[in-house]
Amino acid sequence: MLGEKWIAYLKHHSRITALGSAAVIVVVGLGAFSLLPAAQGSSSPQYEPVRLAAQENDPRSPPRMLESGAPFSFADLVERVSPAVVTITAVEQETASDQLSQLNDLPEPFRDLFNQFNQGRQLQPRKAVSMGSGFIIDRSGVIVTNDHVVDGAKKVTVKLSDGRSLDAKLIGADAATDVAVLRVKSDKPLPTVEFGNDRQLRVGDWVVAVGNPFGLSNTVTAGIVSSIGRDIGSGPYTDFIQIDAPINRGNSGGPTFDLRGQVVGMNSMIFSPSGGSVGIGFAIPSSTIKDVVAQLEAHGRVARGWLGVEIQSITPEIASSLGMKEPKGAIIASVVQGGPAAKAGLQQGDVVLAVNGKAVEDSRDLSRRIAAITAGSNATLTVNRGGKAEQIVAHIAPRKDEKVASNEEPQPGGGPAAATGEAMGLGLAAVTPQTRRMFNLDDAAQGVLITKVDPDSDAADKGLQPGDVVMSLSNKVVRTPQDIQRGISEAQTLGRKSVLLLVATSNGSRYVAVDIGKT
Repeated sequence: MLGEKWIAYLKHHSRITALGSAAVIVVVGLGAFSLLPAAQGSSSPQYEPVRLAAQENDPRSPPRMLESGAPFSFADLVERVSPAVVTITAVEQETASDQLSQLNDLPEPFRDLFNQFNQGRQLQPRKAVSMGSGFIIDRSGVIVTNDHVVDGAKKVTVKLSDGRSLDAKLIGADAATDVAVLRVKSDKPLPTVEFGNDRQLRVGDWVVAVGNPFGLSNTVTAGIVSSIGRDIGSGPYTDFIQIDAPINRGNSGGPTFDLRGQVVGMNSMIFSPSGGSVGIGFAIPSSTIKDVVAQLEAHGRVARGWLGVEIQSITPEIASSLGMKEPKGAIIASVVQGGPAAKAGLQQGDVVLAVNGKAVEDSRDLSRRIAAITAGSNATLTVNRGGKAEQIVAHIAPRKDEKVASNEEPQPGGGPAAATGEAMGLGLAAVTPQTRRMFNLDDAAQGVLITKVDPDSDAADKGLQPGDVVMSLSNKVVRTPQDIQRGISEAQTLGRKSVLLLVATSNGSRYVAVDIGKT
């Protein structure tokens, strides 16, 4: 349904919510400031004013909010950028079936109450209206906003700062990054804003927002960058900028400005227990927006590269178990059969350290790097395999929405499994025909079944459960409990405190570093 879109973030009964309604925000930077001294004779604590060098010899000078000579007022900045900030109204025609679907989502008491008062009446089609913000990036009428503001809309209208309302056409949208591009026709050139470099932002930089929260147009708020590179669980392609400038419903799609008046982000979500601003907002970085907008303008869609692997970030425990000095890179948990990675020779357990010579920080970083590579191009991956660095060239394929990485086909081999054993607080047994069918393993596949887990063990702390199947230890195939015990002994001989297990569960495969000193 169009209208206010919410993204559940179920922690402490709070949630992250998309900001669909009418508003635009601008975020820029202020300088340092201090509290004024308390009145003479007051019992309140005294605060020393912050003074610049020119004020040191003049105790009468009041504290001022300055940074590099820039005045504390944002008036000039706001006057310059506000004309390019617009209000977006999206209208969707709700059918009776849409309303019935929404009704079925209501808690039972409310659903019964609705049915009681509407008994015998037929649901009628109605309009659903969503409002948000946007900003003009081209004088011909190209406008950027959030995908969730216009998603599913039958009609989109853009209201300019001069009061004109223009019908807008959707050029393209990308749900994965929540970016959409619109176009309007105007009889005269439109005011624009330009993108800045979000990578130059630092935590503590001030930012400003101009927009239409709750339909109140031309509203200005200011705050600072609270954090950079936030992962809020909305997908692998965006690391959000966290800001504390007040952002409310209707700010979705509004630009976040730096002190130069350049767009460094686009307001998209807030973290709130009530749906209102509590000083925690999230903006999509301008670098992400620019890349997506370029593709949407050129092709109407975003084509991302696909490697065909499931990956995990390297934790300190995993790094220790592999003998790595730093927890950097992404480990391949599984390889899709017939995919680009499989054809290139990448293997389960390889740690991707770099793509085309640029270091990989973690799994999200690798996902973004691969997604940004044009399908049909080659990528050179630096991988750690068995403690040695190797260069592997992969031919990147186009990613399709329905493509998801699946577990690679198990490797044949091995004889009859030994009976049972224990290690690391785990009860272990040979894989039975039932577990083979459950995990789609062939008759000769590797694997050792976990039959029990000591609740006081590190394995329990890491989430291992009875029914999970250990497929490898330190990237060596295991087929019996004795293989696991042998691998632990070898790790202890090398002085390692943990071992890396590849574990198959009903939800897929994952790597887990388990402490071998806690059983």
